[in-house]
Amino acid sequence: MVSLVEPTSVVDAFASLWQEAMRVWYDGGWAMIAIAGNALLMFGLGVDMWLRLQAKGFRSVPEKIWRLWIEHAKHREGKIGRLLDSVTGVESIAQSAAVFQGIRAAEIAPFARDLKVMKVCVAAGPLLGLFGTVTGMLATFGALASGSGGEKTMSAVAKGISEALITTETGLVVALPGLFFQYQLTRHKERYSAFLAHLETVCTQHLYRRLRRDTTAA
Repeated sequence: MVSLVEPTSVVDAFASLWQEAMRVWYDGGWAMIAIAGNALLMFGLGVDMWLRLQAKGFRSVPEKIWRLWIEHAKHREGKIGRLLDSVTGVESIAQSAAVFQGIRAAEIAPFARDLKVMKVCVAAGPLLGLFGTVTGMLATFGALASGSGGEKTMSAVAKGISEALITTETGLVVALPGLFFQYQLTRHKERYSAFLAHLETVCTQHLYRRLRRDTTAA
């Protein structure tokens, strides 16, 4: 017989977990606010980049399809179809190069800029944790210097050590997933950049053949 978990026990478990998280948060001191803000900026920016890269649609259209679209404009659709509309209406190879240069500036440069900001956030995570470590150790030494060695002094020392350790761990916990996320986004951006470079090569070759045919026919 399968026993079902009562909803009240699940709610109680989440409530207990939330209370424990809040206790750790308060024990971490003021540095936890800076770490949380850094984490929100880093992962918010990362999710935004991921969604924007997915919206480009360059992985959803096979190469044989968009190669066909270069020859047959009426079949074009979606993001890639609109991109081909903007790059296949040129009359010279120089114009084609200028169009693709503008596309790279508009499409790739924002991702490169956001990745730099994300890289700074990843590097700042452990540093903010180290800042909390320093403040926690200062609180510990202050308690040792001003206390008389009683229970109140030991409580202050324990609080300072707890703050130092919690902020260090939180900074690392935030930075490590952020580093992996940044690596994946960089790879995704590089794949999109490679797609644009390949598309430029194919479109330039098609334009060159068309210009040769027009010259021969004339």
